[in-house]
Amino acid sequence: MSFGDPNNPYGPPPAQPPAPPQQGYGYPQQPPAAPQGYGFPQQPGYPGYPGGNQMLPQSMPGLLVTARVFLFIISAVQIIIGLIWLYVAAIANDVSDAADDLSSSSDDPFGAISDGGDIAAGVLVVIALIAFGLAALSITLGVKFGKGGQGIRITTVVYGALGTIVGLIMLFVGLDSGLASAIIFPLLWVTFGAIITAAPVVSSGTAWFSRPRY
Repeated sequence: MSFGDPNNPYGPPPAQPPAPPQQGYGYPQQPPAAPQGYGFPQQPGYPGYPGGNQMLPQSMPGLLVTARVFLFIISAVQIIIGLIWLYVAAIANDVSDAADDLSSSSDDPFGAISDGGDIAAGVLVVIALIAFGLAALSITLGVKFGKGGQGIRITTVVYGALGTIVGLIMLFVGLDSGLASAIIFPLLWVTFGAIITAAPVVSSGTAWFSRPRY
């Protein structure tokens, strides 16, 4: 047997292939890449890039949008009513001034008319101011639907419930009168009040007012 025979057990061992060069000190070590297949969590995408998990903006529920429109309509009606009461108060004040000019003493009938006109004008001005205040409240609630919280929600429910009660009283009075014109307006008022009351109470409305705000 010669030493050149590869099958010779007494010969030198066969030459080993050269080992790959080792990365010495100072070279960054490359960690093994973990496969992202079935069973591995996927990396979330970044917003704004194609394929990323973008946060969709929340939109107001349709019933709340309807209640918001009704609040603005009611505020317009309340402003018109306030202006009418102010106009009537101005007429009462003019009548009072005219009666005051005609009266010669406190026992004169014109004096009583003057006093009554002053009282009526004051009461009508107060009613007009109340109407303007309710109009401001209606507008404020409608505007705050976008960013308001539980305080706006509770105030809207109470406000809508009180409006519904007033509408029902007006409806019963209209039914007793038998006039169609005295029934249509209260019926609309009851419908508006019921929707304004129910919109923040249903699940979609509750979730809207309870949503996180950043």
